[in-house]
Amino acid sequence: MGSNAGDAALAQGFVKFAVEAGVLRFGEFTTKAGRLSPYFFNSALFDDGAKLMRLAEFYARRLIASGLAFDMLFGPAYKGITLAAATAVELARLGRNVPFAYNRKEAKGHGEGGTLVGAPLRGRVVVIDDVITDGASKRESVELIRAAQAEPAAVLIALDRMERGGTDDQLSAHSAVEDFTRDHGLPVHAIATLDDLLQYLESGTDPALSAHRPAIAAYRRRYGI
Repeated sequence: MGSNAGDAALAQGFVKFAVEAGVLRFGEFTTKAGRLSPYFFNSALFDDGAKLMRLAEFYARRLIASGLAFDMLFGPAYKGITLAAATAVELARLGRNVPFAYNRKEAKGHGEGGTLVGAPLRGRVVVIDDVITDGASKRESVELIRAAQAEPAAVLIALDRMERGGTDDQLSAHSAVEDFTRDHGLPVHAIATLDDLLQYLESGTDPALSAHRPAIAAYRRRYGI
């Protein structure tokens, strides 16, 4: 991420959008791992048509910029469902019409049945989600895709927290994204990373926001990769 000027500009634009949309917030928040984090990214707050449309633009542009060869999109339940669908719409608007599918948490015993909904899983499949915390839903997605004789090509997420797992006295050597890549041999692309967030706060465009940078930098030093 951020390997060229285009990626960097896209990342900064996304962070600005997430802050303005109230999706990226600052203060004190308890994470799933029980840590006290100075920021919180809640993708559920991309909760109206205008925000979702803008979000899909970032996903589609990042996917195209990656140069990744792919045939369809897959959205893990639940947040990934909306993200994959919206990204497919934006890709079609840009002239790249690809099918998409998603899974449901519980198998359905009537109608189309099963856990998969949408287009048949075929070819090279990109998994679309918001973040990777423990990688569980993405692992399940990879298994579903491979079980259908399709090929998982990559995972695309909104924000890479660049954060190590484990407890405070026994931190893992790698982040959840790194562990996922190692375990499954798949690249993970992110629209933005924690470093992009720090760069945005360093720009000084909003002094009130810049005041949060020291706490986030300290968190990065303690838990970051």
